[in-house]
Amino acid sequence: MKRLILCLTLVLSLLLAGCAPTPQAEAAPTREFTDSTGRTVTIPETVTKIAISGPLSQVYILPLAGDMLVGVSNAYAEDASEYLPDYLFEITEIGQLYGGKGEMDLEALLSAAPDVVIDIGDSKSTIVEDMDALTEQTGIPFVHVDATVATAPEAYRLLGQLLGREEKAEQLATWCENTYSELTKVMEQVDADGARKSMLYCLGDKGTNVIAEGSFHAETVNMMSRNLAVLEDVVSNGLGNEVDLEQILSWDPDVIVFAPDSCYEDVGTSAQWQGVRVIAEGNYYKTPYGPYGWLSSPPSVQRYLGMLWLGALLYPEYIQYDLQEAVTEYYKLFYDCDLTEEAYQHLMENAMPEA
Repeated sequence: MKRLILCLTLVLSLLLAGCAPTPQAEAAPTREFTDSTGRTVTIPETVTKIAISGPLSQVYILPLAGDMLVGVSNAYAEDASEYLPDYLFEITEIGQLYGGKGEMDLEALLSAAPDVVIDIGDSKSTIVEDMDALTEQTGIPFVHVDATVATAPEAYRLLGQLLGREEKAEQLATWCENTYSELTKVMEQVDADGARKSMLYCLGDKGTNVIAEGSFHAETVNMMSRNLAVLEDVVSNGLGNEVDLEQILSWDPDVIVFAPDSCYEDVGTSAQWQGVRVIAEGNYYKTPYGPYGWLSSPPSVQRYLGMLWLGALLYPEYIQYDLQEAVTEYYKLFYDCDLTEEAYQHLMENAMPEA
């Protein structure tokens, strides 16, 4: 982050050096906004242009104020056009602040001149320092909104206040609130009956990276199963902790779920993987994907889909909802996408036991 601040200073000085003085315009009306860190930031009275810090923020913002985005953190793949509006494929790719693929394009950010830059997710230890430094260096207000699976409703309500989209924010918050409450009740009954399934979420081209129990990316796995990947040094990024087949064999999970871009297609014919009981028994599945992975990629609000799916996959006798109806409702509310029967079946390919 310190490197980013230095780069911002350089880019800003170069941009200013090339600009001739212009007459002072009358200052636009402003208001004060207090973000999740407790910082009070001055923002325009009416926010019309926003930037985001990364893909996690992008997923949260899309259903609420996608039309306000001056850029995306990561460009969408062509197949995402099945679910998302056309304008998202026409705006600038700016990059992201924290890790991931591609550092933020500082010149593009400054040139776009958003009213505010929004960071959403877990609070890093340096979050106040980072947001203050970026605000000072760019002259653009940077704000942070805490968002976990459990606090998604509060995140949307705060974002609604920030962006003047309270009505839509309340719709999104209420959906998250109701869904989380329903799934919490399901898991309370599952636990009362001692029926919680043990599970591993495996990633990578070898399938031997796991999302560990203490990772931010593991929230949905932890909520809906007994995550067997309890490790001493938890990797905090989405690549997970690398283990080996011997470790997976010793954990002996009830279910293995593979990430969308992992080795799911190969394990059924792999002699090594056949030594893992649930692979030999066929009790392994592929995480649905479109336009994002449903469990952790990125660890954003679409993970509610992952929880609904895991509920139907692991505890069909306990759930009261129809999975297809719930998924279709999400795609309409969050993506403005009318999910067809064909599209739903494509999403669920290899994600459920064969009928």
